[in-house]
Amino acid sequence: MEMKKRISLELRNRTPAEVAELVVDNCRTSDGEIEGLTDEFKELEFLSMVNVGLTSLAKLPSLPKLRKLELSDNNITGALETLAEKCANLTYLNLSGNKIKELSTLEALQNLKNLKSLDLFNCEITTLEDYRESIFELLPQVTYLDGFDAEDNEAPDSEADDDDDDEDGEEGAGHLGEYEEEEEEDEEGSEGGEVGLSYLMKEDIQDEEDDDDYVEEEEEGEEEEAGVRGEKRKRVAEDEGEDDDDEDDD
Repeated sequence: MEMKKRISLELRNRTPAEVAELVVDNCRTSDGEIEGLTDEFKELEFLSMVNVGLTSLAKLPSLPKLRKLELSDNNITGALETLAEKCANLTYLNLSGNKIKELSTLEALQNLKNLKSLDLFNCEITTLEDYRESIFELLPQVTYLDGFDAEDNEAPDSEADDDDDDEDGEEGAGHLGEYEEEEEEDEEGSEGGEVGLSYLMKEDIQDEEDDDDYVEEEEEGEEEEAGVRGEKRKRVAEDEGEDDDDEDDD
């Protein structure tokens, strides 16, 4: 796929100014020049053009915010002045697998004052005597060459650091999720408690109403019994009165 078309696809409905990272590895240039990349990519911080057949950087646009540039496995031989002119804030540059042979070719990188990491692995220049010492002397701002500093200490893996940050973020999200679940359970428990309390209160009220009904029924029953007893006494009195009348007649 041509580089210009690949860049267009990588936009994914974004404008160039919205793109911070752009990877166009393994596409092809028609004449060894950069195609489709313009000054509009002013927010670009990471650019990867690995194995795209580049022979020149002459058409590299101005990318003032670019920090990391991957150019490995191309056919670049020199003319690195463009990097200092167009990407002055570079901190990481990978030129491994290119056709860089002479130490003088790298003199142009002296103007990249923020350059901390440079990779020239698999370039012919690495076969020169005192290669590492010469590079560190030529480019004193560089801390890591081919992944190691002047004392052979390995450079920190920024990608691993990013992965650790992601894991920490996921763990934090997990703790947050557990906390939210506990809160939901507490809320459900509280609602359940409220429902249970309401139910018990209703039961108590119903019991009191039933008790009141029972008392009223008892009172009504006692009144009925009293009435029956009164009627019985009345009948007895009437019967005794009739008996007295009969005796008088006799």
